[in-house]
Amino acid sequence: MQERKMIILSAPSGSGKSTIIRYLLQKGFPLEFSISATTRPPRGTEQNGVEYYFYSVEEFKQKIQNGEFVEYEEVYENRFYGTLKAECERIWSKGNVIVFDVDVAGGLRLKSLFGERALSLFIRVSSIEELRKRLVGRNTESAEEIEKRIDKAAYEMQFADKFDAIITNDELAKACEEAEGLLTEFLK
Repeated sequence: MQERKMIILSAPSGSGKSTIIRYLLQKGFPLEFSISATTRPPRGTEQNGVEYYFYSVEEFKQKIQNGEFVEYEEVYENRFYGTLKAECERIWSKGNVIVFDVDVAGGLRLKSLFGERALSLFIRVSSIEELRKRLVGRNTESAEEIEKRIDKAAYEMQFADKFDAIITNDELAKACEEAEGLLTEFLK
């Protein structure tokens, strides 16, 4: 059986990690996206079991008590995100490499748990002003929510050097190519 590997992409909201992940998934690597669990409500056309596994706060806390998570985080009050053990097993049983799109705390926790079996990438933009512009441009959150994300981003950027590599996403094509090169090297 192939070694159980994973790639972890972490970044402040709006840094482009989801776009980079979509790029990597289309490049023919044996990758499969890990669907995270969350207590936040679905946005737009998001579906349970596709973008996220959506749970109530009570359901999520029960799964924590049952030891069903590899890692989880209460990102904001009663706003939980986590990685289910069953999701990892589902992907590894197919011989695929797991792709994680997690917040910085989750990324660091996964890296500490899986060590050399994990490639951790921190995606950032050159400035908080650029990040604010992107978050406002997404038009998916209130001004208050954007300010919360900006404050969190400033804090999260302090941990960038704890990742295996930092990719600055000011030019998307270049950032995607850099991620592809790092992944190619990791999977050798």
